[in-house]
Order: sequence, then structure tokens, then C-alpha cells
Amino acid sequence: MADSSLGPPDELAARLAVRSLGPCRLDSPLKPLLESRQTTVHYAEENDRVLFHDTASLVVASGCPLEQLPGFEPAGPRRKIFFDPRKLRVGVVTCGGLCPGLNDVIRGIVMELTFHYGVQRIYGFRNGYQGFIARYGHDVLDLSPQCVTAIDEHGGTILGSSRGAQDPQEIVDCLERMNIGALFVIGGDGTLRGAMQIAAEIAARQQNIVVVGIPKTIDNDIPYIDQSFGFQTAFGEATKSIQAAHVEAKAAPYGVGLVKLMGRHSGFIACYASLAEPDANYVLIPEVPFHLDGPRGLLEHLLHRVRARGHAVIVVAEGAGQELLRHEAESAGLDASGNLKLRDIGGYLRQRIADHFAAAGQELNLKYIDPSYAIRSVAANPYDSVYCLRLAQNAVHAALAGRTEMVVGRYRGRFVHLPMSLAVSHRNQVAPDGDLWLSVLEATGQPRSFAS
Repeated sequence: MADSSLGPPDELAARLAVRSLGPCRLDSPLKPLLESRQTTVHYAEENDRVLFHDTASLVVASGCPLEQLPGFEPAGPRRKIFFDPRKLRVGVVTCGGLCPGLNDVIRGIVMELTFHYGVQRIYGFRNGYQGFIARYGHDVLDLSPQCVTAIDEHGGTILGSSRGAQDPQEIVDCLERMNIGALFVIGGDGTLRGAMQIAAEIAARQQNIVVVGIPKTIDNDIPYIDQSFGFQTAFGEATKSIQAAHVEAKAAPYGVGLVKLMGRHSGFIACYASLAEPDANYVLIPEVPFHLDGPRGLLEHLLHRVRARGHAVIVVAEGAGQELLRHEAESAGLDASGNLKLRDIGGYLRQRIADHFAAAGQELNLKYIDPSYAIRSVAANPYDSVYCLRLAQNAVHAALAGRTEMVVGRYRGRFVHLPMSLAVSHRNQVAPDGDLWLSVLEATGQPRSFAS
């Protein structure tokens, strides 16, 4: 669906435009490869666009000539590039929480820069944005093909990570001292907001340094991209916990398996994992409020199910039900990234379920599973490994062509360039009236809502 909040077509086209350092006048090292290809829908010419609206009625309603329709700039290699690769120095940094595929992206960037563009100096900044600031004392890592050869076989990031903002002026000071012309930033919305501040400082100094982002969020909550890297690995790993909870629940009389999965504001992992391993009887996500108490509340419904069927499995996203803990959550403060600290909805549910069953005189055998850190720290699965490599390649193509303050992503099957301002404009969330949530309701058999 179109996002009408982005304004009329001319305003929308302006918001979709990606900033460039200037005209590309140098032949790309990839030019011979590009010249040998036949033109296809996946080839990126400079004037190509990936339409923002793909519905005929919306296109007609826009009133624009076809060539003026708002669209994303397609990703991919260009025949002409902005930078001379032999003289270019590059920086890479990973920020925020861990996510499957971080090492794959780092490896992909280094391999593409080295073997296809001939870039010789690639620096890895350790522990997020702290790595640019001298007082933290973090060494800079020389990223060579030998250094990154097998890192995709492991989870985490060889560069380390951290949360929290750093002074963009100090970061740009570091980039200038090291004569870096391209910075690749791998992180979520907080990281990308920091990258926008870095790009703004670079522009204020009138420096030719590009800042290109690869959006990272295990929760899949970045808008305007089909899926974030690591998400498929994450929900695949989560299915193992749901399966274990189901086995435990069935193995004891009146058993309940309770699984807490990642998802601060978006319940995609809980939804997809529960569809992939359809043993869950209840799925609770941040987008759909629920009540515990009352004749139509979750606790009473769970009690009736366990008495009738002998067991139940509940999957809850970490950000679900925070309204039930509102007073506690408000006093929890903020984390280093400026996010409100969440209270443990899993522990709260475990206690409330135990109390409710005890008050009803009902036997209960409850097992609580929280696999969050195990899920985010694993190596990427084959699908995500391929996706990470293609994101890395397209990020390199964008940077060498002088594109800046943008991220690469896949939109309706095509790799595109998105302005960072769009990537942080709002969160991608499960629509309570959408087809994904309907599929979850059909798979679990739970009521559409739990009222008081």
C-alpha cells in the first residue's frame, strides 16, 4: 500500500531522491562486465527508477506522466563512478545489538572493494561509534581479504559493537585525519540517525566523504524494505524454542510452555516463528494489546484450554503487554540508545499464570524459555548469507558512485537506494488487520482479542 503521509507525487519524488557527491566521470573497473550483459529489468541505468506505487489505480490517481512517477533509485554497479578506487580509503563500522549476518556483510564489503574495485585500504572501527573517538582507546583493524575469509562461518561481528551516540564532529575529525572517503555503517535506526548526523557534519565541512548504510534490525522493523538481514535466521532459530516448549508442555500433566522472543516494537519474529512451527496456541505481540483478567481475558481462556486439552504453548514478543507494566516501565529509564527499557513481560506472565491457576485450584507445570541471546548470536543461514552478500555488493556500488546519506535494501524484490531519512521515518510493524496477523490467528485458534 502507498504511504499517503509522504505527500503528493512531487513531494514524494523529492523525499525518495538520494544525495550524490556529484557527476560520475571515471570508468568503473566493472565496466567490461557490464558491457557484456544484455539489458534486463535487474540492470541499473542512471535514469531507471523502481516505482514506489505498483498499483494501477494509484499510478493513474497520481496524475503524473509515467517518466515522472515517484520511484526509488535502483541499486547496482554503474559504468561511471565518482571515486578513483586506487586512491580511496574506506571505513566500516557495526553498531547496536548483534544480529545474524553481520560478519557476512563485513566480508562482502571487503571482498567487493578489494577484488572488483581494487581498493587497497579498508579500516574496521571497533566497538561501534566509540571506535572513532581516541579517548576510548580502541585499535583500528586493517580489513584485508585474509582477515575476513572465514568470518561468515561465525556469529557476532569481528569489529565488536556498542550502543549510544558519539559526537559527530569527533567522528568526522577522525575520518579527515585518516583520509577516509567512504564510510559503511551497519546498524539499526539509532545507528542510522547517528550516520545522518555524521553526513550532515561532512556536508557542513564540504568534504567529499560518502556515508552508506546497511540497515540491521533483527526485529525486521525498518520500513520500505522487504526484509532485514538476519531475520530469517532469527525466526528459524526461534522455532526450536517453540518446539521445545511444546515437548515440555505435553510431557507433564497440565503443562504450559511459555516462550519469550525478541521484538521490542514489532512482533514479526513471534509471528513467523509461530507459523513455521505451528505448535503455539497463543501469540502475543506489541501491536495487539491484550487483557489478562476477566472472563474473556487471557488467563481464563488459558485455564479453560489447559483443562480441556491438557497443555498449551504461549509465544510472547518482548515488547508485548508493556501497558500491563506501565508504571514499572516508566521508572525503568532509558538504555544507551535512548530506548525505554522494557520490563520482563515473560517473567510477569509466568507469575500471573501461576497465581491464576493456584487460585482456581488447578495443577500447573509451567516451563519458561527465553532464547533471545542464543538467537541473535548465531551465524546466518544460507538464505541470509546470500542476502547479506548482495546487500554488501550493492552498498559498495553505491559508495563508489558517490551516493551518500542512503541505505541499500530490497523493495518488492528489487535492490534499491533509500534516503536514510526514509529508513528511520517510522517502524515497520505487524498490521493488526493485515493478512500476517490473520494467518497467526488461524494457525493458533486464539480469539481475535482478549477483553477484560
